[in-house]
Amino acid sequence: MFSSFLIKYAEIGIKGKNRYLFEDALIRQIKHAISKCEGSFKVSKTPGRIFLDAETEFDYDETVDKLTHVFGIWGVCPVVRLDIISPDELKKEVVKYFDAVYPDKNTTFKVFSRRSNKSYPLDSMELNADLGEALLEAYESEGLKVDVHDPKITLTVEVRDKIYIYSTIIPGPGGMPIGTNGKGMLLLSGGIDSPVAGYMIAKRGVMIEAVYFHAPPYTSERAKQKVIDLAKEISAYTGPINLNVVNFTDIQLYIYESCPHDELTIIMRRYMMRIAESIAEETGCQCLVTGESIGQVASQTTQSLTVTNEVCKMPVFRPLIAFDKEDIVNIAKKIDTYETSILPFEDCCTIFVAKHPVTKPNLGVIRKHEGSLSEKIDLMLYEAISGREIIRIE
Repeated sequence: MFSSFLIKYAEIGIKGKNRYLFEDALIRQIKHAISKCEGSFKVSKTPGRIFLDAETEFDYDETVDKLTHVFGIWGVCPVVRLDIISPDELKKEVVKYFDAVYPDKNTTFKVFSRRSNKSYPLDSMELNADLGEALLEAYESEGLKVDVHDPKITLTVEVRDKIYIYSTIIPGPGGMPIGTNGKGMLLLSGGIDSPVAGYMIAKRGVMIEAVYFHAPPYTSERAKQKVIDLAKEISAYTGPINLNVVNFTDIQLYIYESCPHDELTIIMRRYMMRIAESIAEETGCQCLVTGESIGQVASQTTQSLTVTNEVCKMPVFRPLIAFDKEDIVNIAKKIDTYETSILPFEDCCTIFVAKHPVTKPNLGVIRKHEGSLSEKIDLMLYEAISGREIIRIE
């Protein structure tokens, strides 16, 4: 029945004179999302509205699924589009629509009309009354009732350049279109948190690249594949991701052999941040993004995070900083990364963790112990960065 979709946005609507830039970015993301769908589509824009029209046969469920992964979309409405017709003809079309969409008429409804086209002979209130009356005349005997306060069905009629009829709003992810707020480098591991952090920062319009620290033979190829799979899951929302796979084994072993073991996690984390920032600068990113949450582990106390931040010139964004683990898990399940994240393949952070890691590191002491690495560490960092593998995730 439906061959058109009304795309609703929320936050974009308050952008004032710059709104068209965000609308155009959203249209680009919609076109990208549906580019691999079955069928041919046209995306168009009218004041305050974006429409997707199928020009050939298409897969309805596939199309809706792709649209509900596009940041910036608040809701997807399957809509019937009509040329401007008389009020009497509109009554017939509304009754026809209701009959096709709702076989069971034993329910409650209200009509919500919006008339932007002031040349139409009926105003919004008159449309509400006339169309509601037409539906009651047709289906009151089958149990249809009006409920203006808490209806089960709200049938919306918009009179603009054309007439639009819809009654379903399929929720979208909200947020801002990808690419409207710069680019960030996500430190992606195989855990639950970092994929969720990537999703959350992308929801604010940030395009992401990712870096993964691989430590063969201590971490397996299956651990690496797990991270690739996680990147694929979040790319359904973020768009294509370049995954930078850095071999971290030699650096970890050098730190392990040269530094106190209770400081291993902090010092390794500092070098990860240095590497991530170097790749971020090379690839045009403006920030680093991590999945850290205050107090979750020893390296995520406020003192540890302060010491970690000290090596970075770029801002470090932590979208999950105040989230409980349960909050993070719920989002991971929502975006389909949870089941992959809990697969039992360990990453480099868990392999070299100390039995009793320091929770309140002293910056001066950490710097002093990092001094014992000075003989080789710069060359090792260069080799790790220049020798990284770049995997394009679609």
